[in-house]
Amino acid sequence: MKSSSASSQNICRLILLQLLTLLILSTVASAVRFYLHPGTKRCLKEEMRKSVICTGEYELSDGLGQRTDLQITDSKGHSALLRESIDKGKIAVTSDEDDIYDICFTSYSQGHQMPPREVYIDLKHGVEAKNYDEIAAVGKLKPMELELTKLEDLSASIVQDFEYMRKREEEMRDTNESTNTRVFYLGIFSIGCLLGLATWQILYLRRFFKTKKLID
Repeated sequence: MKSSSASSQNICRLILLQLLTLLILSTVASAVRFYLHPGTKRCLKEEMRKSVICTGEYELSDGLGQRTDLQITDSKGHSALLRESIDKGKIAVTSDEDDIYDICFTSYSQGHQMPPREVYIDLKHGVEAKNYDEIAAVGKLKPMELELTKLEDLSASIVQDFEYMRKREEEMRDTNESTNTRVFYLGIFSIGCLLGLATWQILYLRRFFKTKKLID
């Protein structure tokens, strides 16, 4: 009876862990589906963390007489990935620094009367991009151990995200304080210029009136 009760508890824990993992991962899903018309270009912006791999899968519907290229560039215009005449495939990009990347699909066609191609792309970051089936096979992990590994990686990822947001908040606060300081000194400088101009104007007018003998 004790072994049966322990087994039931383990199954309940496993189910709860799976539900928690699915709930958290579902909040960060980034699958997108859109239409790409002939002779046009559409780009998606994706924020990538430093040294964190971003993987994805893409698939395009049939497009007779159309060629579609995929290019991924960073905010400085440097190309991280370029593929021509794509239909279906996978991508993997690792960012050297925190940056926002442009994922662009460009359609080339001889005529604009052709139907648009449907584009589907699913991107995954960090924990999502890991192949846990391979990890379980290499480490010979049991289902419970595998779920605990997933939660451990997910917890570490959440901590890193909070640290990243704290860093960004500090940078924004420093920027605001620096801007306020510059505005303050600019205001003082403007007031000084106005007072100097007003003093010069009074002295000039006084000398002018004395020259014209309008005042003593």
